[in-house]
Amino acid sequence: QVQLVESGGGLVQAGGSLRLSCAASGRTFSTYAMGWFRQAPTKVREFVASIDWSGGFTNYADSAKGRFTISRDNAKKTVYLQMNSLKPEDTAIYYCAAGKFGGAVSISYDYWGQGTQVTVSS
Repeated sequence: QVQLVESGGGLVQAGGSLRLSCAASGRTFSTYAMGWFRQAPTKVREFVASIDWSGGFTNYADSAKGRFTISRDNAKKTVYLQMNSLKPEDTAIYYCAAGKFGGAVSISYDYWGQGTQVTVSS
């Protein structure tokens, strides 16, 4: 069992940066791939980034490439999403997720956090 709690969301101007954190409980965090997804109002949840259990392999949505960086600290049981050059279209609730296989598909993840709101003003 893994419980996930996101933090770090907020209001930022376009061009600004935020770093999201996702703290996990449970002894098996280091065995899970982790992902970040987001959902804007009236839109379906979409993949943002993922990282394998070791941190050695990452994957990004095209919208995130070059601007966002996913990383993890297994000793701290935390995964991060550094978001730079934020745009108004990045406004959404951001969710972290844990799964044995990870990837870009939400059904691959078994555990989800409650989400953190990111709002980017123009």
